[in-house]
Amino acid sequence: MKYVISVFLGSACYGILSTIVVLAYGRGYDLGEVVGSQLFTGFVLAWGLALIMKIRGKRRAGGQSGQAPNASNTTGRLKWKQRLLLMAAGTPTAITGLLYYESLHYIPASLAIILLFQFTWIGVLTQAVSQRKSPNRIMVSTIALLLGGTVLAAGIMEQGTGQFNGIGVILGLLSAVSYSLFIIFSGKALPSVHPAYRSAWMITGGMLFVFICFPPTFLFNGLLMSDLILYGFLLGLFGAFIPPVLFAVGVPHIGEGMAGILGASELPVAVLLSSFILNEHVSALQWAGVAVVLLGITMPELMKRRNYILFGGRQ
Repeated sequence: MKYVISVFLGSACYGILSTIVVLAYGRGYDLGEVVGSQLFTGFVLAWGLALIMKIRGKRRAGGQSGQAPNASNTTGRLKWKQRLLLMAAGTPTAITGLLYYESLHYIPASLAIILLFQFTWIGVLTQAVSQRKSPNRIMVSTIALLLGGTVLAAGIMEQGTGQFNGIGVILGLLSAVSYSLFIIFSGKALPSVHPAYRSAWMITGGMLFVFICFPPTFLFNGLLMSDLILYGFLLGLFGAFIPPVLFAVGVPHIGEGMAGILGASELPVAVLLSSFILNEHVSALQWAGVAVVLLGITMPELMKRRNYILFGGRQ
């Protein structure tokens, strides 16, 4: 149960981000300052954890005779080619943040998170195209549920499409595309390396990408010492530091399928905070749409478990 709770809380942390970003915008901070301060905070926290892991690894190695196996994975001794690969794998998550946070300038946070969650079926289509294999009936049904739930959750049935800013919707969908790419790349980039070092180098790559797009003047003009440091710390803590750590603890013990189900906790948390803190109107029909989206996300794993019980024996 502790591993289930770990992944659940890690996913719920992501649902907090959109509300914090909207509050930061309300204080006058721009996109580069918000994303830059988030990744800078995540960079500091991630490397702090990596340093602690390195010290522990050296102490353990010192207490054993001979050199510990896979020392590069426990003390962070990676080749520069490996470091660059991890940094490149972390770039899509920075792009996701830029697109997702920019969409919040145009559309409500409750709609932005729903658009971001379209990464689920986008990932299915991407995999089908890359493998030249058509999705099965379960995947098709899942996509149908997700699209139908999105229509309900976005309020299209009640208010039509006239209320939506086209730029915001496009940015929200593009954030879903980049997030699906991040999942693909992060899963294939040196999975044998310790999670602390993988996370640190990936965050480093994302931070450098953002700093190239938006020079970090806030680090030198004193702006970081204003309220920006609070928003950056919260975003870095809940977006770039805590979730990867909790996922590294829980996912190996519960499996990727169950982790995907628990990852859906991000959606209701984001919509709930948008409703209560940002005072965005979320109708009963929209909440029903959120429930349908959650059902669509969990259905493949539920069907897999059902088929295993029916045809593969008892779990």
